[in-house]
This record gives sequence, C-alpha cells and structure tokens, in this order.
Amino acid sequence: MHDISKDHIQSFYGKPPSASTVEMTELVLPNDTNLLGNLLGGRLMHWIDIAGAMAASRHSHKIVATVALDSLDFRHPARMGELVILKAKLTWAGRTSMEVTVNVYAENIKSGNVILTNKAFITFVALDDEGKPTPVPPLVPENEEEMKDFKEAELRREERLKRRHREV
Repeated sequence: MHDISKDHIQSFYGKPPSASTVEMTELVLPNDTNLLGNLLGGRLMHWIDIAGAMAASRHSHKIVATVALDSLDFRHPARMGELVILKAKLTWAGRTSMEVTVNVYAENIKSGNVILTNKAFITFVALDDEGKPTPVPPLVPENEEEMKDFKEAELRREERLKRRHREV
C-alpha cells in the first residue's frame, strides 16, 4: 500500500482556508513612521504583501508573485510603539491564482486596546521552478462566512478582468 500524505490528498481534493492562514506581528518603530508618528502606508503595504504571500504559498506549496492589489482601505492609523497584527486568509483559488484577504489590527501595548485599521484584497499567482504559472489546489470553504468570502472574491475577480480588457 502507498503512503499518501495529507498534503497530497489536499492538493487533489482541495484545502480549507484554515489550512493556510497566517498571523504576523510587527512593532511600529520610529523608522516605520511619518512626521506625525503614524505608520507609513508603504511600509504597511510591504507587510501586507509579505503576509498575503505567505498564506498563498502555504496553500499552493509554491513560490508566488503578486498580481493585483484590488483594495486597501486605510481606516485608522497605527502609531509608533503599537503592535501591528496582520491576519491573512485565502478567500478564493482559481487554476493558478489565489485571492488573499489581509486584515490589519493595531494593538496599543499599554492599554491592550485592539482596533481594525486596514483591510486588503491581494491576488497572487503560483509559480513553478521556471517562473511560469502553475496549478494550485482548490479552495474548499468550510462555513457560510467562507462561502460568502469566496463568492465576493469571484465578483472582484470578474471586475478586475473587465478592467484589464478595457485597458487593452
């Protein structure tokens, strides 16, 4: 009898979003801030891209490249000295691409208060050893919320493809 790994089974039948979630924490230091002491948007985008790529790589077991950033909402600034917590989760997977939602929270170390500061939707493509797009496992939503996220991600994808065709 062959020894079949859980990863092999999941790559064929699909993986739930919980199998590839990532939580990353960063401390906002003076070099990360603007003159007002708020986290620089570019630094935050860098951290979001890293957290999202880790989740996509965890799902696909491949190196991934960022294809699109559909939305990044700045709701509240993170301040110097606060912790920034990034929670990345797959919301959709196609043949070679994946959408990851990254929720960003700021935690005040002294008060313990945590607030949602940002939300981003990023699309990644899985790459083979030659740098060419390669298939990824299907995403299998496990509950109503994940199914809703999946359907909304499909709508964002359709809009992104429409924009791309209009620009050509």
